[in-house]
Amino acid sequence: MKKTVLRKYARLIAQCGVNVQKGQEVFILAELDQPEFVKMVVEECYRLGSKKVVVDWQYQPLQKIHVRSQSLATMSELSNYEEARWQHYVDVIPCRIYLLSEDPDGLRGINQEKMAKAQQKWYPIVKKYRDQIENKYQWCIAAVPGRAWAKKLFPELRASQAEEKLWEAILSTSRVTDDPIAAWKQHNEDLAERCRYLNGLSIRSLHYTSANGTDLTVGMIPEAQFCGGGEMSLQNIYFNPNIPSEECFISPMRGQAEGIVYSTKPLSYQGQLIDRFWIRFHEGRAEEWHAEENESLLSKIITMDEGSRYLGECALVPYDSPIRESGLLFYNTLFDENAACHLSLGMGFADTIRDYQNRTLDECRQLGVNDSMVHEDFMIGSKDLSIDAVCADGRTVPIFKGGNWAF
Repeated sequence: MKKTVLRKYARLIAQCGVNVQKGQEVFILAELDQPEFVKMVVEECYRLGSKKVVVDWQYQPLQKIHVRSQSLATMSELSNYEEARWQHYVDVIPCRIYLLSEDPDGLRGINQEKMAKAQQKWYPIVKKYRDQIENKYQWCIAAVPGRAWAKKLFPELRASQAEEKLWEAILSTSRVTDDPIAAWKQHNEDLAERCRYLNGLSIRSLHYTSANGTDLTVGMIPEAQFCGGGEMSLQNIYFNPNIPSEECFISPMRGQAEGIVYSTKPLSYQGQLIDRFWIRFHEGRAEEWHAEENESLLSKIITMDEGSRYLGECALVPYDSPIRESGLLFYNTLFDENAACHLSLGMGFADTIRDYQNRTLDECRQLGVNDSMVHEDFMIGSKDLSIDAVCADGRTVPIFKGGNWAF
């Protein structure tokens, strides 16, 4: 891929993604696949005035070795230096960039039971810091090709050709045009207009139906609002948390979901795929589920804590999304969630509550925003998906028809 094009993408992530401010620190998490591109992102952050940029590298084969070799007690600990870093996040509120490129099957065979137990033990320690920075910092999740990921999508090509093909797909769906910043400005305005219409309806519930058997009603929080595209941090800094993004989303009322929903795309979770599954909800809680592939892993997600059984997000994405129209199944939630309507299990978003800036995080949760250690999106959109909104005044308004916007 031409360096001039990659430079535009790096600038998009730093400027439009996290919107680095002069004097801010930036923490980047990346796999080992694209060090030259990571270098570009670092350079762009410094050009915007960053005080310091820290890069943390991940490598799936090492993660498998650690899980196999360490005791559960060791894995469950949060070392002093790790806790000190979380305190540093609280003290300085840095930007955080996540560059995804992992192999969708890279953690196959890992001891998921051991990993889950370790997460459950150290999460309460992390939570006290995470809650203090919630909605205060800018963050952005974007992607770069990994060789194994590229071969998963294009097995008929040589590795270098597959990697180039994946670059093309990532850049195209991420709106890396001649002027990506201008393209994203227009895209954010389009999503904001959709959200304004939805928020004007005073929606109290959404009813999802599809020929695959989906028949689910989800209640809304009266004080909640749809959001999409760019967001405003509590430090009054505008940023784009996902590149790409095609969704208008809201956090539903905890405890108000009835019916069954079927997945329409595989879910990539911790380097493994969960596919062809359904979940049945009663009084908001996942009570039954089944997956034809990796059911035990789906069960791990749903039972991580009490909040993981409840919904944290309802996201609306049209069937004619540019990502779906690419014809690719990315095996990566960042892209696949933006190709189809999706729901999430677990943590909801406090910033979907109107006037959240003047409320505490606990107050937002008391209104009905779900809390959990997980937030896992799963795709439910299809060509024939219908979504009807029941409004506060009793009207039923079509929101989706034939998989696309009904307005």
